[in-house]
Amino acid sequence: MEIVINPDHHAHQIHYPSRYGAAIVDDVPRIHWASSAHSSHQSVCEHTFGIHLAQTEVARQSVNTLLNRMYSWRGYAGRHHVDAHPNRITLAASGEAGVIGTVTLGTDSSSGILADEIFKPEIDVHRQRGARICEVTKLAVDPIGYSKMALASLFHIVYIYAHKIHECTDMFIEINPRHRRYYEKMLGFQREADMRDNPRVNAPAYLMRISLDYMESQIERLGGTSAAPGAERSLYPYFFDRREETGIMHRLLHWRDAAPPQHFAHSRAGAR
Repeated sequence: MEIVINPDHHAHQIHYPSRYGAAIVDDVPRIHWASSAHSSHQSVCEHTFGIHLAQTEVARQSVNTLLNRMYSWRGYAGRHHVDAHPNRITLAASGEAGVIGTVTLGTDSSSGILADEIFKPEIDVHRQRGARICEVTKLAVDPIGYSKMALASLFHIVYIYAHKIHECTDMFIEINPRHRRYYEKMLGFQREADMRDNPRVNAPAYLMRISLDYMESQIERLGGTSAAPGAERSLYPYFFDRREETGIMHRLLHWRDAAPPQHFAHSRAGAR
């Protein structure tokens, strides 16, 4: 998978589209490269989307609309929304039709993370061993033709934020039972606690965790190989390759350093 950002050109140029906020990645997927020992070819995908920090009111409203539409379709109760928060960042994947995917990353603080509401004893075990934890919440992707690419792109940028910038070691997610096997098989999450009722969506959930060192190893091994023959049954081939990741991280670090302090008040850690 190739994106329009590269690690050298425009690495320090930040775009602020009027609708959705700072552009992290533009035009994904645009070109897929398939390489082997004997040949290399490219195929063009007509669908493109970008990944943005959902920092404008338009972006947050669009994310809220997608969240509530997808959560209602899944039978989750309540109205759901994202707000500006010093320990959370929200990403939006947007195409010509609007926002097609979103995810929020929350990092640990004195007030904890959202999953502490029902899984605090299990999460505390990892805090006590010295883990730096984070969580993924408010994840929704419209089931369109390129939803797998959108989900992989969102997860990869969340990984960069969490592991490379904030130096987190472990990521948690609360998963509905019908999605548990997907996250186990496609990303490598492991179950950390038995199923419990989640009052935020009035539905059952498992607590799942992944080591970000493990995620890093899978990205290094498989990232950018989705078009290769015999690709593994995994979401990691749809992640960016190492070169693309470097370009994205440079952009994120520059944006962090140039942004108003409240956007990154909880962390000024250096890149790994």
